[in-house]
Amino acid sequence: MRHRYIGDTAVSAIGLGAMPLSIEHRPDETRALATVHAALDAGVTFIDTADSYHWHADEAGHNELLIARALARYGGDTSDVLIGTKGGRGRPGDGSWTVTGTPAHLKRAAEASAKRLGGDAIGLYQLHKPDPAVPWAESVGALRELLDAGTVRAAGISNVTVGQIREARQILGDGLVSVQNQYSPAVRDSEAELELSAELGLAFLPWSPLGGISRSSLEGPSGPSFIGTAFHRVAAEHGVSPQQVALAWLLSRSPAVIPVPGASRPASISDSARAAELVLSAGELELLGEVLPG
Repeated sequence: MRHRYIGDTAVSAIGLGAMPLSIEHRPDETRALATVHAALDAGVTFIDTADSYHWHADEAGHNELLIARALARYGGDTSDVLIGTKGGRGRPGDGSWTVTGTPAHLKRAAEASAKRLGGDAIGLYQLHKPDPAVPWAESVGALRELLDAGTVRAAGISNVTVGQIREARQILGDGLVSVQNQYSPAVRDSEAELELSAELGLAFLPWSPLGGISRSSLEGPSGPSFIGTAFHRVAAEHGVSPQQVALAWLLSRSPAVIPVPGASRPASISDSARAAELVLSAGELELLGEVLPG
């Protein structure tokens, strides 16, 4: 597995998005644990979670606890695994998502996440989404306090604009190490945020990176699916899955990019991890550059 950097920490070029293991239509725990273990077996050393990755209202932190159990039960060395979690969103249990970016909430959420994950501090703590009811500087200021208190080692921001990245950098300095926005073959609205992340030395972590190739867990069975795209044609030529081609394409966009594809089956993350070794030609990359239909 090739490596890239989140701050000064080397991680696998492909991460694991653990959300599908805990939300609606989630697998049973045996398969969920096997999926995390398959990721580790494939060399994945970055796992993305959040306190809001759960299904029912009374199970906040379900995914964090699941990841902690999976690591504890894994037979190999997990000392180089970086867990990135997020705070600032909630799930009332009716399928909706809420946003709460007050400093008091974020600090409580981070402390609760730290207890669930174990260890001395959270490796990467990300502000899940800006709260329109709270000044951005106040929410980011909570991350600054968490860094200063040692509750978290590094901070990230998610679902943000160029202006919000610049403001967060001013507040957090080198403590800010990552940006996580939606970015995929079908959704490329965050080109400017990707470019700025690379310029500032921040890791760019695309969520729902297989959009246009596979349905997102957030889209459900009615989500869009494109068949017969250039990604499928290139995949057939290489004898690999379209998902591998999509992830390899993302990796080619910038050294800052570390995709975190979701998975709910061991075979899915094992396949995704192999994208780190897939080399696409200049001609193939040019072919894949066309934006998929919306």
